[in-house]
Amino acid sequence: MKNTSQNLFRATIIAASVAAASSTFAAGFALNDHSAAASGNALGGAAASKTDISFSFWNPALFTNAKSTTVNVSGALVMPSMDVTVTGANSADVNGAAAGGTAPLGTKAGEDPVDSTLVPAFYFAKPLSDKTVAGVSLNVPFGLSGDYGKDWAGRFHATETALQDIALSFALAHRVNDWASVGASVQIHKADIVLESAVGTPISQAGGEGIGRIEADDTSYGYSLGVMLEPKQGTRLGLGYRSQVDFDFKGDVKYTGVSSGLAANANLVNTTVTDSITLPSVMTLSMEQEISPTLTLGLSAIKTGWGDLDGLNIDFNSKQSNSVLTLDFEDQWMYSAGLTYAHSEKLTLRTGVAIDNSPVSDKYRSARTPDGDRKWISFGGTYDFSEMTSASFALTHVMIEDVSVNRTSLTEDRARGTLQADYKSSANVLSVAMNMAF
Repeated sequence: MKNTSQNLFRATIIAASVAAASSTFAAGFALNDHSAAASGNALGGAAASKTDISFSFWNPALFTNAKSTTVNVSGALVMPSMDVTVTGANSADVNGAAAGGTAPLGTKAGEDPVDSTLVPAFYFAKPLSDKTVAGVSLNVPFGLSGDYGKDWAGRFHATETALQDIALSFALAHRVNDWASVGASVQIHKADIVLESAVGTPISQAGGEGIGRIEADDTSYGYSLGVMLEPKQGTRLGLGYRSQVDFDFKGDVKYTGVSSGLAANANLVNTTVTDSITLPSVMTLSMEQEISPTLTLGLSAIKTGWGDLDGLNIDFNSKQSNSVLTLDFEDQWMYSAGLTYAHSEKLTLRTGVAIDNSPVSDKYRSARTPDGDRKWISFGGTYDFSEMTSASFALTHVMIEDVSVNRTSLTEDRARGTLQADYKSSANVLSVAMNMAF
C-alpha cells in the first residue's frame, strides 16, 4: 500500500505541474473541479458530505470520512468553447504615427483561444486514532489560460494569459464526539503567471510592433479551517474556510520582434518584473438532509473574496512605466443544490444545479478576463466495487452569460489602444475519480 500511495502522489504532482487550467470556467478564475462526487451534485452539500475524503477541499473536517487509510485520485477534463467577435479595434496613439495617431486593427478574432484541459486532484488520509485523521491533498485552486494568437485584432490587450496555483495541504481532522468534527490544514502554494501581448503600433514610422512576454512565479502559504455538525441523525451542517494567499511575483519580461526605434521610444528592454497579487479566500456553508433512506438533499453557499484582488500593477524595474490592469473584482457567491439517490447497494446517482456569479464588472472586463455569470447542470454517480474501492463520475454543463469587452475610454489602455468584442462561451466538464481504502 505504501508504494502504491507514493506512486499515486508522484503521478498527481506531475499532472498538476503541467496542467493549464481552462479559461475562467468557474467564476473569476477559481477552479471547482476537485471532486467527481461533489461535481455530480454541482457542489450541493460540499462542506457537509460524508461521501469521501475529496470533500475535504471545502472543509478539512471531512477528512474524518476516512475510517482507514484512504487514497482518492480525481481528474476533471474541462472542454470549453469560446466564440469571439471583434466589433472594433484601434492601435494606441503613439508619437510619430500617421495623421490621427492611431491605426485600425481590423476585426480578426483569436483562433481557438481555449483548449481542453485536465485538472487533477489527490487526497490521502491516515487515521492516527479512532478520532483523529491526518490528511494530505494536492489541488489546483485557481487557474486561467487563454491564447488568442499573435495576429488577432486585440493583440495589444492580450495574446496569451496563464495563471496556475498548485496547493499542497497538510491537514488534521478530529472527531470531537458523535455529532461534531473539526479540522485544519496548512498549505504551500506554488503559482506561475504568464502575460503576453503585442507592444507598439503597426505603423512603421512610429517604430512598428513586437511582442512582450512576462513570466513570473512565487511560493506562498495559506490555511483552512472547518467544522462539521450532525445535530440529529441525517442532518449535517458544514462550514469551511480557505484563507487568502498573498504572492510577491518575481520574473522577467522579454521582447521579440521589437525595432530599435520602438525600444528607444517606449523604453522596452529585457529586464526583471515584480508585482504583488492576492488570491482570494473561499468560505463554504453547506447542509445535507436525508429526506428518506435513499434520497439526500444537499445545499451550498460559497463566498469567494474576490474583492482582495484589485488588479495588476507590474513594475518593470526599468525606465518603462508600470503596466496597469484594473480588475476591481467584487466578492461573489455561488449557490448550489443537489440530490443524491441510493439506487442500490452498489450504485449511487447524483444531480445538481448551481448559479455561479462573476466578480467582473462591465467597466473593467478585459480580453484577459472575459468573464460572465454561470449556470451549472450536473449529473453523476458512484459505483462501489467493494467495501474498499469505489469509482465516481460526473458530467457538468456550464452555461456562461454572453458578455462584451468595451475598452475604449480607460486611461490605463493608452498604450494598448481600443478594443470592442463580444464573447459567447460554454463548457462541458467530465470528472472521474477512484477512492481506495486499505
